[in-house]
Amino acid sequence: MRPHMILKRILFPPVLLLTFFLLTDSIYSQETQPYSYMDVFDTQYISDPRISPNGSKIVYVRNSFDIFTDRRRTHLWIINQDGSGHRALTSGKEGAYQPRWSPDGERLAYVSGEEGSSQIFVRWMENGTSASITNLTKSPGNLSWSPDGKWIAFSMSVPAEKPSLGNYPAPPDGAEWAPEPVIIDSDQYRSDGQAGFVGPAYTHLFIVSSEGGAPRQITRGNYNHGAPRWTPDGESLIFSANRNEKAAMDPGNTHIFEAKIHSLEIQKLTEGRGPHSSPTVSPDGKRIVFTGYDDQFVGYQLTLLYIMDRDGSNVREIDTQLDRDVENVQWLANSRELFFQFNNEGVGTIARTNLEGEVTILAVHLGGTTFGRPYSGGSYSLANNGRFAFPLTRPYHPADLAVGDRARPMQTTRLTHLNEILLSGRKLGEVSQVEYSSSFDGKKIQGWVVTPPDFNPEQQYPLILEIHGGPYLDYGPRFSPEIQLKASNGYVVLYTNPRGSTSYGEEFASYINHNYPSEDYDDLMSGVDYMLEQGYINEDQLFITGGSGGGVLTSWSIGKTDRFAAAVVSKPVINWFSFSLTADMYIYSTKYWFTEMPWQDPQQYLERSPISLVGNVTTPTLLLTGEEDYRTPMSETEQYYNALRLQGVESMMIRVPESSHSIASRPSNLIRKVAYIVGWFDQHLSVNSD
Repeated sequence: MRPHMILKRILFPPVLLLTFFLLTDSIYSQETQPYSYMDVFDTQYISDPRISPNGSKIVYVRNSFDIFTDRRRTHLWIINQDGSGHRALTSGKEGAYQPRWSPDGERLAYVSGEEGSSQIFVRWMENGTSASITNLTKSPGNLSWSPDGKWIAFSMSVPAEKPSLGNYPAPPDGAEWAPEPVIIDSDQYRSDGQAGFVGPAYTHLFIVSSEGGAPRQITRGNYNHGAPRWTPDGESLIFSANRNEKAAMDPGNTHIFEAKIHSLEIQKLTEGRGPHSSPTVSPDGKRIVFTGYDDQFVGYQLTLLYIMDRDGSNVREIDTQLDRDVENVQWLANSRELFFQFNNEGVGTIARTNLEGEVTILAVHLGGTTFGRPYSGGSYSLANNGRFAFPLTRPYHPADLAVGDRARPMQTTRLTHLNEILLSGRKLGEVSQVEYSSSFDGKKIQGWVVTPPDFNPEQQYPLILEIHGGPYLDYGPRFSPEIQLKASNGYVVLYTNPRGSTSYGEEFASYINHNYPSEDYDDLMSGVDYMLEQGYINEDQLFITGGSGGGVLTSWSIGKTDRFAAAVVSKPVINWFSFSLTADMYIYSTKYWFTEMPWQDPQQYLERSPISLVGNVTTPTLLLTGEEDYRTPMSETEQYYNALRLQGVESMMIRVPESSHSIASRPSNLIRKVAYIVGWFDQHLSVNSD
C-alpha cells in the first residue's frame, strides 16, 4: 500500500471520517457568546518554533495584534520541552523574529527593530544579555550559524545602480520643481506588498562575526540568491540561485551553487534545467539534498526530493511514493535519515525517510500560521536527538506549540494554549469534514462545512460558498477567523478543495494546467448541490465569494449560473490578457499558465477570462480589492465593475487604501473585509425568498 494511502487510513478511518473534526477540547463546554469582530485583536498564534540543538528548549515567535496601531506584533518566547519555564524573551513595541540557536545552544540570534531599523541581535542564554551585532541599511533574512558558531550568514537586498538618461540641470536652491520622473529599465519593477515601483535591487549573501563587526558580502552580480546553508567544515555556503543571463525572464531555472567564503569563488553544482531549490548538506559533509522537478512550463508540477554527492555528481531522486509536494527537508544528525513536511488532503504533515525513500509519518496538523483563511503554512524545526517542534492547529484553535520525537511517531504533545481564556468564552462554529462527487466525472472532492453557533438542522440557513485562491493551494481543517466570523453571523459556510488544489496528488492539481478555470467550476457547484441535499440550506439564499484565484472562480461562476442571490468577488483576475501584461508576476504567468504570448493567441486568454461571460451575469456583485495590489491589479476590478454597470447589474466596488494583495494583513482590514461580505449578503437575504 502506498504511504499516502496508509496515512489516510491512520488519520481518517472510515468510522471516524465524518466525526473526526467535530471533537473539541472540554473547555468549549463553557462557551457563552459567538466569536466576534473585536476578538480578532485578542487572538494570538505561534510561528517559526526553533528547538535547541539538544532538544531541551524551544524558542518561538508569538504573534499578537495591537488595537491602537492596527499592526501585528511579534515577540520571542521560550519554553522547556516538557512545558515548564514558559516566559517571554523580548517585549516592547518593536518586534523580534527569526530566532536561530547557535550550534552549542548557548546563544540565540534573531532580528529586531528595537534600535530603529532591523538588525541582527545575539542573546547569551545563560545571563540573558542581548546585543546588536550589525548596522545594516536593509532588513536581514535567512539567518544561519556557522558550525563553529563564529559566523552568521544571512541574505539582504542590495540596491543596484539606478538607470539614468540625458543631461539636465538641477533646480536652483529654493526652487520647487516637479518630482523627478522614475526611469525603469528592469524586467521586474513591481512587487506586491511593496508600495510604488521597486528600484533595481538583488538579494545577496553575507556573513558577519557572531561577536559583531562589518559584514562581508559573499555573492555579487545582478542575481537573486536563496537562503544560505553552511557546509560542515565552515568553509562554504550552499544556496540556490538563478545566475543565468536574463534570469528574471526565466524564473524557474534555479540551480544549486557553492560559494567559498574566503576566496569568494562560486561553483555551480547542478546541471540541466531547474528548478533546483532548498539545498541542505548532510552533517558528515558527503551529500546534499534538494527539491525540484523537470520543468515542463506548466502551472503546477509535483516538487520531488533529490540527493547528490557533495560535488554535484550522482544525482538521483529519493522516491517517497507519496505523490505530494516535499518541502523543508532537514538532515538528522546521523546523516542517514531526512525529515520533511508535506500537505496531505488539506492536513500539514511531518515525516522522516531513509535514503531509500521508506517513509514514516511523525505528526499531523502542522499549520495555523496563515491568519485569516484556512490555508496551509508553518514549518517545524529539528534537534540533534530527533525531537522536533512545530505549530499545531485544529479547527478550534490557531497555531499553538507542539513537540514530537522521531522515536515515537504520531505521539505529539501540545505545550501552549495561547487562546484558552478567550476561546473558552466563545461559541465557535462546528467544523465537519465532507466528501462528495463532482457532477463532471464523479471525482471525489473534499470540503469542510462550518455551521453557526447553536445550529439546528431542523431550521433553514443561508449558505456561503468560500473559494480558495492560488489556484495551486489548499484549504484544510485549520482555525480561520474569517470563516468563524461568517458562521457567527448566521451563515453555513462551505469551503472545499476543487481540482487544481494541492495535497491530493499531481494528477488532481495539474488538471487545470493551461485549463483554468474549467471543471473546477463543476466541483464547486456539486458542493452546493450536496449542501442542498442535507435539508438545512435555503435554496433561495445561496451566496458565493472568494479572493484572488477564488475571485476568478467566483466571477466565472456567476457568468455561468444565476443560482446565487449575491456574490463578493475579491481581488480577482477578470481579463487574462490585461492581467498578464500588468501584474507583478507577468513573466511567470505568460510562460507557465499559457502556451503563447497574449498577442500570439488572444483567444486562449479570452476563453478563460471571466470578462467573456459578463454578458450572462445577473447576480448582484460586490468587488473588493486593495488599491496597492500589484498581484491582481485594481485595473482588473475596475474592468469588471464597469462591465457590470454597463450591463445594468447591481454592483458595488470597495477600494481598500494602502492595501496590497494581502488585504487582511492588518486586523482592521480583516474585520472590514468580513463585515463587507456579510453586509452585502445580508442585503440580499430576502430578495428571492418572498
